[in-house]
Amino acid sequence: MEPTQSARRGPRRSLAVLAGLLAAAVALGIAELAAAVVGPESSPVVAVGDAVITLTPEAVKNFAITTFGQNDKFALVVGTLIVVALYSLAVGLVSLRSRRAGALGIAVFGFVGFVAAATRPAGGLLDGLPSLVGAVAGVVALLRLIDLLPDAVPGPRDEVLGGGDRQGAELDRRRFFVTTGIAVGVAVLAGAGGKLLQLRFDVAALRDELTLPRAASPAAALPPGADLSTKVQGLTPLFTADRDFYRVDTAITVPQIRPADYRLSLTGMFDFPRSYTLSDLMGRRDLIERDITITCVSNEIGGGLAGTARWIGVPLGTLLRENGVRSGSDQLVCRSVDGMTIGAPTRSALEVDDAMLAFGMNGEPLPVEHGFPVRMLIPGLYGYVSACKWLTRIQATTYDAFDAYWVQRQWSAAGPIKVASRIDTPADQRSFPPGRRAIAGVAWAQTRGIARVEVKVDGEDWRDAELSPEVDADIWRQWLLPYDFRAGTHTVTVRAMTADGERQTGDQVDPFPDGASGWHSIHVTAR
Repeated sequence: MEPTQSARRGPRRSLAVLAGLLAAAVALGIAELAAAVVGPESSPVVAVGDAVITLTPEAVKNFAITTFGQNDKFALVVGTLIVVALYSLAVGLVSLRSRRAGALGIAVFGFVGFVAAATRPAGGLLDGLPSLVGAVAGVVALLRLIDLLPDAVPGPRDEVLGGGDRQGAELDRRRFFVTTGIAVGVAVLAGAGGKLLQLRFDVAALRDELTLPRAASPAAALPPGADLSTKVQGLTPLFTADRDFYRVDTAITVPQIRPADYRLSLTGMFDFPRSYTLSDLMGRRDLIERDITITCVSNEIGGGLAGTARWIGVPLGTLLRENGVRSGSDQLVCRSVDGMTIGAPTRSALEVDDAMLAFGMNGEPLPVEHGFPVRMLIPGLYGYVSACKWLTRIQATTYDAFDAYWVQRQWSAAGPIKVASRIDTPADQRSFPPGRRAIAGVAWAQTRGIARVEVKVDGEDWRDAELSPEVDADIWRQWLLPYDFRAGTHTVTVRAMTADGERQTGDQVDPFPDGASGWHSIHVTAR
């Protein structure tokens, strides 16, 4: 039986779908190549991803952080590419009916990328150029592929009555697949080449050439036995290695700032506004080195979005005073090179002794992904109101005059870190033989310090845990409680108390809008 006209056109629709997908791939590949000239942040995938982050409701962002952790940006990029792929499939089908409509669909794709790139806080018209160039290439690829589609797949009757038609269709199909191969090659080579060429913006090698100066005020010497993790397997180390340090920000592509080009500007309510080079900051004689634990406001109870490092930098309060920050300023709007704004309380910047503009972390220049060359740190405040990375401007102003990025999204303007404690070992839902086993973890309350940690197993009384030697109020304390587990299922809970007498509340509160609270509990089985 000869195929129906509808059945014979089915493969043509499939080829049109393929044409749409390849046109999008060509557009993205060429755009990546153009981004190698303009800058990695001008890539349409990056620009659209940034726009999605900006427009996404906070509840969805929190879900993404909780679900994907520090892989949330990778998940966003993958999701963006999936949406682009689905959109391109539809464009291919539409092109069967109207070449003009298909071309318009690709043009809309480019326009969205252009607007997303050009309207970024640190963007401009030039940043939108890769999206436009990519869209032009995508339109050319789509129209060429659609032109080569045969009108229909010939059936047996066509072979008898119109052998020439069949030969023409076969020729068109061969041309189509040859052009398909060319499109694939262009997409792959342009995309991979663009990514490779974008490495010229990478500043890792320049970072490695820097040598940190010696601090005039070094960190306090650690007492003997300061790190309990050397004797308790599974306990978080006192210091977090750079590779393990949490990273939560909105930057899909990590900003790259050449040390020689770096400038930090002080503007707004200063008597003596000025700018500093990286050499100016690193060459100061009042540099401090401190051990500080920092925490993300998105950290869930028992979560891992906290870390400790040895930081070196310029004392923030001193820098602000010598430039005459005015008494009327109650907010410092800190701006990143990518346009992110962080609103920090001026009072904390002036009064917290260890607040600093850090350029060193764990004995080396800041890692690029953690803010190189300069970031701000104010112990006792969550990062969203204190830890601006890739810092290029500090504007002294007021809370009435400006709402920073997170405040615009309904997070609290004030972000003091809440007292917190966490069980590291044993792990939740773990099974092990009955008998003595260490229960251990960390607790923190920056600027106040931890004076006591208590642990409860099932319905027993709270027991005091052993604390690691006190180092500084700004660094977390490890704790340890050896416990004899009987056979059965057990619930283990921890709470902490600060040096000024505040006991960690058991009231469970989500991170939004000013940080999570509650006791961390785990469930284990001894058998």
